Amino acid sequence: GADLLDIGGQSSRPGAIEVGAHEEWRSIETPLKGILDAAPEALISIDTFHAEVAHKALEAGAFLINDIYGGTRDDKMIEVIKAMGCPYAIMHMQGTPQTMQTDPTYLDPVTDVIQWLQSRLDHLRKEGIDQCMIDPGFGFGKNLRHNFDLLNRLDSMHVLDCPILVGVSRKSMIWKSLQCTPEEALNGSTALHAWALQRGAHLLRVHDVRAAREVVTLHHQLISASTAG
Repeated sequence: GADLLDIGGQSSRPGAIEVGAHEEWRSIETPLKGILDAAPEALISIDTFHAEVAHKALEAGAFLINDIYGGTRDDKMIEVIKAMGCPYAIMHMQGTPQTMQTDPTYLDPVTDVIQWLQSRLDHLRKEGIDQCMIDPGFGFGKNLRHNFDLLNRLDSMHVLDCPILVGVSRKSMIWKSLQCTPEEALNGSTALHAWALQRGAHLLRVHDVRAAREVVTLHHQLISASTAG
């Protein structure tokens, strides 16, 4: 099964309409508390950029906050993360979900993303927040070439000295390349998950847990064989 369960009440797909913190919390409160009542040991990640939602979720027992804005949208988010002492995933996004796919441009996508993430990590560490993980933000203000360049050079992200979270499952970079539907993108997702692990990804954000778990298991077998001598 999955190691973490990611719950969100705000869609971040291109063009998504934003909901407020109150509506977002209303949509996730019941499932969050229901899961933790049934399985208190469950590790829950909350996908939110609202400090109010993050605080309520952490008080209810959530483990991690996954912020697509990396703390730049809500000034109070950093205060919440620092006060609660929880792990914090920060993602790179050019623009907003409403604008991010309108002609995204980079001098070099890998260098630009690393520099942005480094600046955020520096700021967070100055605030005493050091349980961070990074997400390059596949599909968030990137075209196909940007996405594949980032994944191909994912190992460059190790310079940031943080766990790397990769979310490519059923993304348009797969189904557009394969000319299939998102529902038909399992094989493509699995292939890119294997590549991400080879390039040093630490966490995979997935839809198809069983297939992803098999990739992780076989990856670990390969690593064990290569170090066995």
